[in-house]
Amino acid sequence: MLGKESNSLDGGYGWVVVVSAFVVMGLTAAVLKTFGLFFVEIQQHFDGLASMTSWITSITIAIFHLGAPVASSLCVKYTHRAVVITGGVLAFSGMALGFLGLNMVWMYATTGFLQGLGISFSWIPAISIVSHYFSRKRALANAIASAGECAFAFTFGPFFQWLIGQYGWKGALLIIGGLQLNICVCGALMRPLKSSCLPDTSCPDAETPPGTWASGRNNVKSLVTHKIFNWMLLRRLEFVLYALFGILAAMSFFIPPLFLVPLSYSLGIDESWTASLLSVLALVDFAGRLLCGWYANLHLTRTVHLLAMTIALISTSLMLLPLANNYLSLAIFTGFYGFFFGTTVAIHITVLADVVGMSDFDSALGLFMLIRSTGGFLGPPLAGLIVDMAGDYRAGFYMAGAILILSAVFLVILDQLQQRQEKENQTNTKSEKSMLPYPLLQNRRYQEHDVVE
Repeated sequence: MLGKESNSLDGGYGWVVVVSAFVVMGLTAAVLKTFGLFFVEIQQHFDGLASMTSWITSITIAIFHLGAPVASSLCVKYTHRAVVITGGVLAFSGMALGFLGLNMVWMYATTGFLQGLGISFSWIPAISIVSHYFSRKRALANAIASAGECAFAFTFGPFFQWLIGQYGWKGALLIIGGLQLNICVCGALMRPLKSSCLPDTSCPDAETPPGTWASGRNNVKSLVTHKIFNWMLLRRLEFVLYALFGILAAMSFFIPPLFLVPLSYSLGIDESWTASLLSVLALVDFAGRLLCGWYANLHLTRTVHLLAMTIALISTSLMLLPLANNYLSLAIFTGFYGFFFGTTVAIHITVLADVVGMSDFDSALGLFMLIRSTGGFLGPPLAGLIVDMAGDYRAGFYMAGAILILSAVFLVILDQLQQRQEKENQTNTKSEKSMLPYPLLQNRRYQEHDVVE
């Protein structure tokens, strides 16, 4: 029982939360996605190898994931609003201090560590509170919120390139940090749910004595705090399989945006045209998220099936992308990659909710991001090392595609396990009904009929 606040679920103020999350996605994930524009500038400034420079992005990704359980825990202890505001301040600090550009280690600590922590404290609560405000329309709401990453990345590509040209890469970092302070405004709009029970979690019977749950949010905190670091999820094979998929996917997802700009430069493509590639990537990514979110909301296909198909198509796109030898062919292959990447991002959080259920979702999200951090941490520098050894940026894309193919295997195994468990549950249900005395069986049928009605 959700009380009066239940009227806001799947609509109402929930859409204000979705718009706020939309902007947060843009000021966090979109900045990370377009950071490849700074790659060559920083590499040349410090005269470093590709593998050394890629550690900046790698640290950002790793801290983004490692901070997820902490962010989830703070959301329960305080509010999603407070954590998002804190994330905005941290993100600004990372960019503002990176402006000093003292040395490569300094960049690791600022635009790497602080920026990663700021993204984690902003992104995790934003996507989590959207899932709590929506139930039936959760897939669509998550798709719209995540599309903020694409909408902002579409303009950030040419805009960041212009900033670098006008103010240098250091000045550009400072200005971007100032923009990220708007995360704090978005966080302020994320009003906590006031109901005594969170959406999709078990609530006390109506038979519970009045006043037992009257303290509202404080009781919700005591109910779910112990679940934030619920390591028991690791005993569930379905979660382990999805976590293994997450590790491999994270190893490859952050490689293409990082090396797309250097690959374009190596083909002799002009800087302005190179920046437009990121806009193309963002535009088709946006279309992919909205289209897949809409389709997933129709519930015509199992979400894990949909995810496995999109992963296979992404890996194919990555294998074909290095074949490009001019701007047009590179833009086409980038478009295919971006579209299928968008479809994946639109539903992978929804698949996690399906795997563990909403009662364990906050805990699972934090733990999933923590486990996935190993892939995000190792992927970019490993790809950078392979690029340094091969002397060709194409090698990084081949590596990303191959790893994604392997990740899809775990999704197939997960799907087979889920289908087998569903069949077993149906068989057990039929067996239980067949063992009931006839009067009880008839009574149960009447009750089921009443529920349907």
